[in-house]
Amino acid sequence: MRVVSLLPAATEIVAALGLADCLVGVSHECVYPPEVRDRPRATRCAVHDAGLSSQEIDARVRETLASGAPLYTLDEELLHRLRPDVILTQRLCDVCAVGHGTVQALAATLPGPPRVLSLEPMLLADVYNDIRRVAEALGAPERGAALVTALEARVRAVRERVAGATRRTCSLLEWVAPPFCAGHWNPELVEIAGGAEPLGRKGEPSRPLEWESVVAAQPEVLLVVCCGYPVERTLQDVALLRDYPGWESLPAVRSGRVHVADGNHYFTCPGPRLVDSLEIVAEILHPELFAGAFPDRGVLRLG
Repeated sequence: MRVVSLLPAATEIVAALGLADCLVGVSHECVYPPEVRDRPRATRCAVHDAGLSSQEIDARVRETLASGAPLYTLDEELLHRLRPDVILTQRLCDVCAVGHGTVQALAATLPGPPRVLSLEPMLLADVYNDIRRVAEALGAPERGAALVTALEARVRAVRERVAGATRRTCSLLEWVAPPFCAGHWNPELVEIAGGAEPLGRKGEPSRPLEWESVVAAQPEVLLVVCCGYPVERTLQDVALLRDYPGWESLPAVRSGRVHVADGNHYFTCPGPRLVDSLEIVAEILHPELFAGAFPDRGVLRLG
């Protein structure tokens, strides 16, 4: 089986199924697990290559989408050479990967043609379903079932431990300039971890916010997980947050409960490591229950 993955979550799913050797090509953003980093890159994004600030990235993305031009380009010549049997893509977000229509049109010109499998999760259960679908498409449904069972057991362990715990308000920011609240599965993760997300809407897209909405929400915990950014890059934008009016009034700031996590690997990548993301939130919200219970995932707490 020859597989091309056009998004990091799909690459992660294939690898978690133990089928990374099937990947003959990946997107330019696929860096996990490390063994996929030497695979041919089938996509490019000029915005990612431009070294822009967060404000400039937001403006460039808006302008590009408004013009009808694509954010991502496919290496058509490479895909013809790779001759994939399956192409894994998405239709969840035009900002996150190559458009589904573009992939379908190109796939029709390839030998075979290859099967195009689109992932579009909104909630954690949808991620489980995507895992099963990818496993079936790769001829290993039993691996998909086993992986989902293992992930469900970890989620259940968190649910059981937080049962009866005090629910703390926790806001996730997926972008800083301008502020974006978390959407899709992230408010659900906060809920499972024993918290309440006052800004994000479970099962709905993330959306831009007026900063005044964050101040009005008065979150007890603030978790900054900028989409596509590692911790080091996100820390650069935390300085922007400190300049927003009312920052010092937030309970999360007053109590030193502002945290920064890797939004490139966790939270914004709907693969198996969403369960890692859940465990991150659980330990942040309830250190009295979870401190030291999970591996170190590089989360920083800002004083």
